[in-house]
Amino acid sequence: MKSNRELKAEAKAMLRGRWKDSVLMCIVPTLISIAIAFVIIVLTVIPLYQSDMFNDLGSTDAVNSASGSGGSGGGGLISGLFSALFGAGISWTFLDLLRGKKQSIQPFSDVFRGFSGAFVLGIIVIYILSTIFTTLWTFLFIIPGIIKAYSYSQAYFVFYDTYEETGMRPDFLSCITGSRHLMRGYKGQLFILDLSFIGWHILAIMTAGIGYLWLTPYISATKAAFYDNLPKRALA
Repeated sequence: MKSNRELKAEAKAMLRGRWKDSVLMCIVPTLISIAIAFVIIVLTVIPLYQSDMFNDLGSTDAVNSASGSGGSGGGGLISGLFSALFGAGISWTFLDLLRGKKQSIQPFSDVFRGFSGAFVLGIIVIYILSTIFTTLWTFLFIIPGIIKAYSYSQAYFVFYDTYEETGMRPDFLSCITGSRHLMRGYKGQLFILDLSFIGWHILAIMTAGIGYLWLTPYISATKAAFYDNLPKRALA
């Protein structure tokens, strides 16, 4: 397994000469993420504003509080699902580029790869199952939840590889199990890899999210390189 420094170098080498198409590929999900964030803020702020106006009605406070939390919770679920669908398409594109299966990026078609009939159901089900399992582990304690999130992190890649190799939609639970096996001994490395991008995240946030147009391809390409370099011994 390569070091994180080597994985980043591999990602940068792959992105060289493809930055423009990579940024264009990430425009759609970035704009949608900003829009969803705006909706979540609105759904959270309006009930609070109404609560201040009608604070003399105790029942109104309770209803507004519930609707606010429900709206933000539902918005978070939708945001996560869209991130999974777009993220899978972007990640698979970079994986194909790293492997030489693709030579160029078609920005406005590759970004929607996760929405195609062959993949969309798998991504949705894997996202829901992973979220449920991670949440249940988090109920025990925060740390086990984080560990399990890293254990399941390669499930979309496993799903894609299995489908590409067999031409058949794989069992969803087997993809999560395959990811868990692959990540034995490598969860710590991926955690450190994520930490190494914190500075870039801060810079991207300071640009009102515009910086994510460049940061998202960089992270996605590095994560694709991480998966591609994982020993596949555990998938059997």
